[in-house]
Amino acid sequence: MNRHFLWPAALLTLAAWGQTLEVPGNLPAQKVGPDDLIGVSVYGAPELSRTIRVGADGRMSVPLVERKIPAAGLMPAQLEIAIAAALQAAQILVDPKVAVTVVEYRSRPISVAGAVRRPLTFQAFGGVTLLDALTRAEGLNPEAGPEILVSKAQKGPDGAPTTLVQRIAVKGLLDAADPDLNLRLTGGEEIRVPEAGRIYIVGNVRRPGAFPVRDSVESSVLKILALSEGLLPFSSDRAYIYRREGALGGKNEIPIELKKIIDRKAPDVTLLANDILYVPDNKGRRATIGLLEKLLIFGSAAGAAGVYAGTR
Repeated sequence: MNRHFLWPAALLTLAAWGQTLEVPGNLPAQKVGPDDLIGVSVYGAPELSRTIRVGADGRMSVPLVERKIPAAGLMPAQLEIAIAAALQAAQILVDPKVAVTVVEYRSRPISVAGAVRRPLTFQAFGGVTLLDALTRAEGLNPEAGPEILVSKAQKGPDGAPTTLVQRIAVKGLLDAADPDLNLRLTGGEEIRVPEAGRIYIVGNVRRPGAFPVRDSVESSVLKILALSEGLLPFSSDRAYIYRREGALGGKNEIPIELKKIIDRKAPDVTLLANDILYVPDNKGRRATIGLLEKLLIFGSAAGAAGVYAGTR
């Protein structure tokens, strides 16, 4: 009789007597998912022992078993029972002894991208939190904005797929150490750290360039002037804010009375992310908005400084 089709229990016991089960590297036990690599070992049947990749449909093929075995959502111990039952139902073994280990998880990816020092994707197993994920990415880089976006695909109330996006305040998570913000991650999350918005100042200032807008504190003309180390001599009394308005991004030029603001004879003016504050000289020559934008896109702070020289 071909032993594959019915092994007496006594013969199976003798075959397995004294045998050490060779188990691949075992990861922490959690529910199996699609694309996970499973180590299956059958006592006394080395020809049935192998690593098997769970299919995208959540099922796996076991040697000599015609029907695929549903694996997704089962713990390794539950999968052992399911595989043993399938071997017994197919009359391959009378009393199969099966051990299941997880060799590789692929069903629980967590990706970290954006303004972090080392973007990466890793698999969630064990207890993983948002802080753990950021630590793996070696923390935020200096360009990070005030929020972290955590998104995960899920089913809505009607069963249709939807994406849940949670906004986590960086200050609350890192500075205040609010435990409610340190989300527990189970796999499937995409963590994105947007860069901080920037305000640009160019023209007749000592240190032109781009300055990040962080937290929820409003930026203003006087604050940006302070960051740019003040005006150069012979600055115009009037400056200009260039702001994109609306979904189409139309350019809007907003003149401001710079000297009056500095002398406290006019209120300070709020600046928004992506505003360009342009301070011309008092000779009446001005750069065009097109030139300003080209220098900001293709140049550096030093290039932006050339705006003033280029208009003379």
